[in-house]
Amino acid sequence: MTFHDNLAEYADLIVQVGLNVQPGQYVQIHTTLDSVEFARLVVKQAYKAGASHVDVQFSDNTITRAFYEQAPDASFDDVPKWVAAQRDELIDRKGALLWIDAEDPDLLEGIPATKISRYQKASSALLKRYRKAVMNDEITWSIAAVPSGKWANKVYPEVSEQEAIEALWNKIFEVVRVGQGTAVEQWKAHIEQLNDRAAYLNSRNYTALHYQATDTDIVVGLPKDHIWMSGSSVNSDGVAFIANMPTEEVYTLPDRMRVDGYVTNSKPFIYQGNRIDGFKLTFKDGKVIESTAQQGGELLNELLTTDENAAYLGEVALVPFDSPISNSNTIFYNTLFDENASNHFALGEAYPTTIQGGKGLTEEQLLEKGANVSIVHEDFMIGTSDMTIDGILEDGSREPIFRNGNWA
Repeated sequence: MTFHDNLAEYADLIVQVGLNVQPGQYVQIHTTLDSVEFARLVVKQAYKAGASHVDVQFSDNTITRAFYEQAPDASFDDVPKWVAAQRDELIDRKGALLWIDAEDPDLLEGIPATKISRYQKASSALLKRYRKAVMNDEITWSIAAVPSGKWANKVYPEVSEQEAIEALWNKIFEVVRVGQGTAVEQWKAHIEQLNDRAAYLNSRNYTALHYQATDTDIVVGLPKDHIWMSGSSVNSDGVAFIANMPTEEVYTLPDRMRVDGYVTNSKPFIYQGNRIDGFKLTFKDGKVIESTAQQGGELLNELLTTDENAAYLGEVALVPFDSPISNSNTIFYNTLFDENASNHFALGEAYPTTIQGGKGLTEEQLLEKGANVSIVHEDFMIGTSDMTIDGILEDGSREPIFRNGNWA
């Protein structure tokens, strides 16, 4: 297949499997100017699938950087209300939302962490209804990615920008199973395998997981009614979609008050256009009580103090070290890819869908069930080739889940 064939197959895969666009459905796409050409392909495929309207909002990295560098101080506590109105219409129309990620991993490097944190808080407060709709799978949503020059050069710094873009395209095609003309069929089979993993873990009903690796020794409690899920979700109308493309994980929520020990990141964590790396988090009774970082420590502390529950975990996800993205031997500097190459945790909010009866519960009811509630949800990678994970049963006995970084 040619490059253009691959592009067309990728766009079709996103529309058919990622979004699973339904006849008459409203679609919103958010992306940057770096992905204009690919966005046009997705729009055409969405209309081909029967979409009623496809609206695209483009951002520009230079303009975004200018906001953080030059906007008046009060601007970082003020988000335009039309942003919420746009998402409200998406929810009211039961639409589908696609993020096409082409961000520069270093976009906000050097920007004061307090500016980033303040705007994050203001955005989250304004978009509370939207966040709830996403976390509860009320709407269809999906994230995919295409290369930009700066992102590609971050991944492949030793070659020219054009060569880097070509290399990153090839790597993306590889890990999303594009290139043989059978991507849709391959994804359906792949999701079935992940569903089988989730079903097995649900049948065991572990009360806790014990992670051990170099510089990691942590016990993560699991709520009584936790649910393991694959990358396949179902919206409020019963339509399946894939939130992350690619996805290699099965995941659930931890008991927010039963996390004890320490964990070290295994891949860089890109947060708000900055790199946080070489960090270690120590937990007691669920909360991070100590954090250190070789890079990005100030921003990490801002993240942990975003609200009163940002320092608790909201997700635990299992990804074997021997998996397509990990085996690519590539650090993508993009959480969408790097989290699917590694076991990972998420700080902040838990998905209500990962606990029985969680959809539609109030924040207080979720907290009572052991689910964390926060305005942030940020994944960071912890998986290594020497990681072992034991599942702890109600009677205290243990079963191997991972050995040497892979399913036992």
